[in-house]
Amino acid sequence: MQPDAIDHKILARLQENSQLSNQDLAEQVSLSPSACLRRVRALEENGFIRCYRAVLDADKLGFELEAIVHVSLDQSRAQWNEEFQASIAMYDEITEACIVTGASNYILRVHTRNLAAFSRFAEDKLSKIPGVRDLCSHIIMRKVKTREGMLPLANWR
Repeated sequence: MQPDAIDHKILARLQENSQLSNQDLAEQVSLSPSACLRRVRALEENGFIRCYRAVLDADKLGFELEAIVHVSLDQSRAQWNEEFQASIAMYDEITEACIVTGASNYILRVHTRNLAAFSRFAEDKLSKIPGVRDLCSHIIMRKVKTREGMLPLANWR
């Protein structure tokens, strides 16, 4: 399946608000409700829409600290990459992990209740993972732009 301009509009609207009713979505993209529903189901079945989820407010839930952590690993160890991935899978504090180019091997997004909890996590868990050579943490002071989980679909062709 190759999405067309109408599919792009559907994806953009659902990305902004996944709780739109099919009726409202159909009106916004100028389709009948049945045609709109067929297209949404096709987009889901073909993997363009992976899931629907709620985006939670970390501050309101008491997760006051968010950090970006650069992790450098000892690559001379056998299975260094697989071992690290298996280790971080156990920690709910890590909400995102990316393999990157540059000075570090991974960038992690970490959420904790406060600075003390982050310090305990970094010292007692993260730094103790076999093969971790260096950690460099950046505490997020304030977000000035966030499009978490969103793609730049406005100019998508």
